[in-house]
Amino acid sequence: VGLVMGNVAFLRKLYMEFNTTFVFIIDFGMMCYMFALGIEMDPFILFKKPSKDAQVAYAGIIFTFIIACTTTPFLSYFTDQTKLLEYTFSLSTLLSSTASPVLTRLITRLKIGKSDIGKLVIATGMHSDFVCSLLLSVGYIAMPIDTFCNDYDQKKRLKKAIIMGCALLGQTVLTALVSPIFMSWVDNENPEGRPMKGSHLVLSIAVMVMACASSTIYEYSPILSAFMAGVCFPREGRVSKWVIAKINYMLTTIFFPIFFLWMGYAADFREFDAGHLLTWAKLFILIFIAIVSKVVGTVIYGMILGFRWPESVAIGLLLTTKGHFHIFLAVKVASIFLTFSLSSHIIKIGCGANTSTGITMVMAIFFTIVHTPSVIAYIIKRAKKRAPNHHMTLQLLDPLHELRMLLCVHGPDNVPASINFMEISRGATPPGIVVYVADMIELTDQIAETVERGADGRTTAVKDAATVEMRDKVTNSFQDYVDENSESITLKRTLAVSTVTNMAQDICVLADELMIALIILPFHRNQRQDGKFDMGHQGFRYVNRKLLRSAPCSVGILVNRGLGSIEKISRTQVSLNAAVIFIGGKDDREALAYAGMVAKHPGVKLTVIRFLVDSSAESSRLAAYRVNLPEPEDEVGHDDECFAQFYEKYINGGRISYLEKHLANAAETFTTLRSFEGQYSLVIVGKEGGMNSILTKGMDDWQQCPELGPIGDVLSGPDFSMTVSVLVIQQHRLKGEIDGLDEDFSIM
Repeated sequence: VGLVMGNVAFLRKLYMEFNTTFVFIIDFGMMCYMFALGIEMDPFILFKKPSKDAQVAYAGIIFTFIIACTTTPFLSYFTDQTKLLEYTFSLSTLLSSTASPVLTRLITRLKIGKSDIGKLVIATGMHSDFVCSLLLSVGYIAMPIDTFCNDYDQKKRLKKAIIMGCALLGQTVLTALVSPIFMSWVDNENPEGRPMKGSHLVLSIAVMVMACASSTIYEYSPILSAFMAGVCFPREGRVSKWVIAKINYMLTTIFFPIFFLWMGYAADFREFDAGHLLTWAKLFILIFIAIVSKVVGTVIYGMILGFRWPESVAIGLLLTTKGHFHIFLAVKVASIFLTFSLSSHIIKIGCGANTSTGITMVMAIFFTIVHTPSVIAYIIKRAKKRAPNHHMTLQLLDPLHELRMLLCVHGPDNVPASINFMEISRGATPPGIVVYVADMIELTDQIAETVERGADGRTTAVKDAATVEMRDKVTNSFQDYVDENSESITLKRTLAVSTVTNMAQDICVLADELMIALIILPFHRNQRQDGKFDMGHQGFRYVNRKLLRSAPCSVGILVNRGLGSIEKISRTQVSLNAAVIFIGGKDDREALAYAGMVAKHPGVKLTVIRFLVDSSAESSRLAAYRVNLPEPEDEVGHDDECFAQFYEKYINGGRISYLEKHLANAAETFTTLRSFEGQYSLVIVGKEGGMNSILTKGMDDWQQCPELGPIGDVLSGPDFSMTVSVLVIQQHRLKGEIDGLDEDFSIM
């Protein structure tokens, strides 16, 4: 878009009027970009034993340098032969580098960031980006931009390099010594949960500006100076995280659109020598160096590390990704056809290359990234052939795989029932369960002021005092339980803080990222002391109903009416009487699958109650209903097959009890449900169990909470027992998700 809009005739005239403003905006934006990039880099990795990702990065860089050094002389026809060494070093470093911010965002958004190959590529890209940026920063001392100009005074070159090097060294050492002490003091003065003091914020920014500007006094590049200053600043701490978040927001929303317009304006297609054969030769040679050298390096070193060659090729192709800084260098350094340089000093037009070269390099950079989605699609395709699929339903869950559950709570009131629910769901050991306890926090104006987003934009922290206290209570309660019952339970904490309108979507994203098989939501109404329900939180009811429509996995709503009052469910004697009602349908089959997990708990006495249509009923009206309410034959077949397997596995083995009820209509269904009053503490039902059956016909006419289904609504209604908790389960509606592939797949 930038290339097209930058070359529209009437727009170019408009851009020309703001050319000077463009210069300042681009330079300032790139300084911020490089400063944030530097903060995110870890300089100490250079002093550690090279890890696997570092070795792959070095292999790619070395091979690119070798191929670039042997190929660059063919491009030197447009440069002064006396500047061949400088040009070769600059071009080789540019082509060896990887744009780690672009690569990380691409891999994360295309959902392979948690896989073994995704983690390796991200770490390798960051290492490559850091090393090459460091080489450019050091190399600029000996080869500043005006080195390439024909009228550059070579006699002053050594003196200028020494002064510039001493200035950069002094800036780096001083920043590395002072910034950690200063930032630590600011963090101590501004603890988490409180707004930062304005004076400390201004002072912190002033220190950063001074650190970035010191070496520029001696004509060092302000952009590279910002990178070196960022490397020396501490990565941890409130100020650093705040700066990274603000810079990334500014770059994404304001700078990058302007940057690409500037790039299009600078790459004037009228100057592109498309009719010259050497122009296309330059383009293909640059693409060859950037792509082939990385691939060759990673394939050869991948063989040493034991990688398969398809994965090695994929890694090499991903590491060729270039980004904003490389485009900036291509336009401002390689082509040198603008009237300003990296240090914003005026230079002469024609002191090096021509305009066509700059456009060629921009086009080459484009071709280093355009293939990335196809490469990732290929990785996912190979992973699907090798890795087991992650099924989003309990019915299809591999018994050898752990159950991953997202247990949502509104506050401490939901904790006792949630703990008991977690206890009866723990199943066999192994594989056990992984439980993510998520606090559902409605985003109010007060809480919004204390919300802090992580630098990656994916993590959220709430510093509101009341919210922090509430979360601590919830965490402590769950942790105390896990400390006493650590076997087969893995507990993790997470957070869903959003407006009521967006909370369901956030929970869906969270469940998708964590590969959750079952989301458990608390009922929006709480039981009062007299046993009746209060009016509840209508916002949370909206969230529950929206999640039932859009969740990427199975969903359960837990209606707590006494489950939380059970102090402890024993594993040596029966502490809980539970029942599961089976009429038919996908949701009832899912409820039966969950009941199979509950049946493995020694402290739970489970009864399976199956409702069947009484075939001996002689009512003509009933016969008419049977005609009007036919159940699909395939559904009936699935029901019979599922129940037969369950019966053989659990009921024949004597683990659980079985009760069969032959009923004629919905009235008898309601009466039978009423007869269970006082017998069970927990009843498990499917949300749409028997929806096409005569046994529930008409029950939805008086439903108070349709999200609970006909059976669940009756069991949780005011006319039913006040001591029976209800779990309503809805099976995941398969909608062609990403073929069920786990995000943390392993193929290497």
